[in-house]
Amino acid sequence: MTVAKHKSTPSSCSIEGRSSLPERFSQPTSGEPMCIMKSALGFMVLILLWSRVTVGDPQINLLQKNCNSYNAIDAAAFAATFNDTLADLRSSISDRNSFLFATSRRRSVHSVYALFQCRGYLSAADCLACFSASEGLIRSCGAAYSGNVIYDGCFLRYETEPFPDEEELNGNLCGDRNATIGGLTAAVRALMADLNAATPRIPKFFAAAAREGVFAVAQCVETESEEGCEQCLAKAVGNVMQCLPNADGRALDVECFMRYSDESFFPANRTVDLSPYLTNSGRTKWSNKGALIGGVAGGVGGLLLLLGVISLLSIRRSRDQRSPSEGGAYLFCLFSIEFSRGYLYAGDTLGGTKLQGSQNFRYRDLKNVTNNFSEKNKLGEGGFGDVYKGQLKNGRTVAVKRLAIAETSRARTDFQSEVKLISNIHHRNLVRLLGYSSKRDDFLLVYEYMANGSLDKFIFGDKRGFLNWRQRFGIIVGTARGLAYMHQEFHVRIIHRDIKCSNILLDDNFQPKVADFGLARLLPEDKSHLSTIFAGTFGYTAPEYAIHGQLSEKVDTYSYGVVVLEIISGRKCNDIKLEPATQYLLEWVWKLYERDQLLEMVDESLDPSDYSPEEVKKIIKIALLCTQSTVAARPTMSEIVVRLLNQTDNALQPTRPAFIDASSRVHGEASSPAGSSSRSHATFSTLQFSAR
Repeated sequence: MTVAKHKSTPSSCSIEGRSSLPERFSQPTSGEPMCIMKSALGFMVLILLWSRVTVGDPQINLLQKNCNSYNAIDAAAFAATFNDTLADLRSSISDRNSFLFATSRRRSVHSVYALFQCRGYLSAADCLACFSASEGLIRSCGAAYSGNVIYDGCFLRYETEPFPDEEELNGNLCGDRNATIGGLTAAVRALMADLNAATPRIPKFFAAAAREGVFAVAQCVETESEEGCEQCLAKAVGNVMQCLPNADGRALDVECFMRYSDESFFPANRTVDLSPYLTNSGRTKWSNKGALIGGVAGGVGGLLLLLGVISLLSIRRSRDQRSPSEGGAYLFCLFSIEFSRGYLYAGDTLGGTKLQGSQNFRYRDLKNVTNNFSEKNKLGEGGFGDVYKGQLKNGRTVAVKRLAIAETSRARTDFQSEVKLISNIHHRNLVRLLGYSSKRDDFLLVYEYMANGSLDKFIFGDKRGFLNWRQRFGIIVGTARGLAYMHQEFHVRIIHRDIKCSNILLDDNFQPKVADFGLARLLPEDKSHLSTIFAGTFGYTAPEYAIHGQLSEKVDTYSYGVVVLEIISGRKCNDIKLEPATQYLLEWVWKLYERDQLLEMVDESLDPSDYSPEEVKKIIKIALLCTQSTVAARPTMSEIVVRLLNQTDNALQPTRPAFIDASSRVHGEASSPAGSSSRSHATFSTLQFSAR
């Protein structure tokens, strides 16, 4: 049977590739971990370690999907060839550490050419996850002659003919957020100009950079020539500049991609030093490799010597016991301290991120901006201490947390180490630590301020019913992304232990930010990260942790599942004011699942016309997957992100969760209101720092 041939006519944002594709591409390497030890020798040993960073966000935010309007005549034969082609791609992605994959298949009269590429900052696992999402979505094109799917993290396209060797000027996608930093336009223009000049001269045509609060990437298809990449990026720069002064923007072009944002969207150790590629020598394609290697080696040697001297001087200076009012001792041994305390969580977690630390505020300044920690400025209180609103001299509003920990030498060491660690966590869905201060037994943390406060107010508080379905879905996805970053992307795995609605804050655009992460270890009872002492809130806590003290990132997964059920239902996980049959949310939802009546648990304040019943049921099932009794059966947070955004994920079969019968609950839970907590061998309390 013959097929009527028709050349694909992609839309103005489609991505076109090249017909000549190399066989193999290697994956960009991650940076080297850097840690200033107590001696130059210790630093020199650690600087030679090499490790990979695990990324927990495949970035499957859909940017574009195109399907040709003409279909193959023999749909069955085309489908068979198409399936074989996608299978070949998946096999290649699973077997090779690369970011560009191409294949073709021919069966009968049908040929299918496919191309898939990940952004250079994704891990191999997230590259595969992004492909899974792309594959599921592009199948909805049916028997179309051609199609493409573009996500933030990757793109997939196919044709029934070799990829056309042609150029098209495509468009941009601009965000709708206002910038959070001043001077954004100038900073973006300067950084994009440098990316445009440097990227074509960087191996594999990929660069990520951060400067003056702006994060940006540029990437060309690896099959493109240097000249072609440069021309494509020149067009892309013009397109993405049209998004200014918005806080983020993307340019989608034939052979390239550019993106900027005032929030980080890639691991810090994926950044590239652009300066060598912006010099005249950088424009010679690095022909003099010997000189380059020698220069780098000499520079590293000099850096090691300098850092060794600084380290020794710092040790001597710290022995002089600086005044605690100036913010505490210097921190030059973070990784050695963390390793000895059991913080090497993710196997190869040292990573290559250079820790920059947080700002050391003066104690008296923070005391002044909070009106001497007055009740009028208080935002919240809890087991970790009280939180106060303040406005810095530069006009920025902040939340100052006054920690309730005893003054001991160990408490001060732990405080400094945790601050150093937490302050280097930057993600759009995590509340950012801006700085710290201390004076004797007063330990202060300075956080960004969230004007909309905590999520619990909007789910079952005084603003209940305010959030529509799209906003709730965005909160569900954003929270999952934040947890995935803590668990799998940051170079030290952080387990929150107390995920609940009051620890999820909302910014001006109702984007979620997880709060109070990384603080549980400051409690004096908690002797290590893998503690046998329960630290959480009843109703949200996984059974293996509540009963046996077994701690892993799956504890957060369980709590996240409970929070998702609260967001959808508008009910607390435990509410003794309700009828007995519905007092315990997880128990009630499970019974509805068994009766195939899940939609009965949806918040009545939601407009049924605003959501798809099938989408809601899928998300409820994902929440039940998170609360399964078997730890191994719970998905990772990165897998949850993929499932949430995958429109074709229908094979969800959760098993019966723990604590489903009232008689089997943890002792004391039934008598405690939802969200209650106290610091002991049973529970501890956390606070929210939000406007009220």
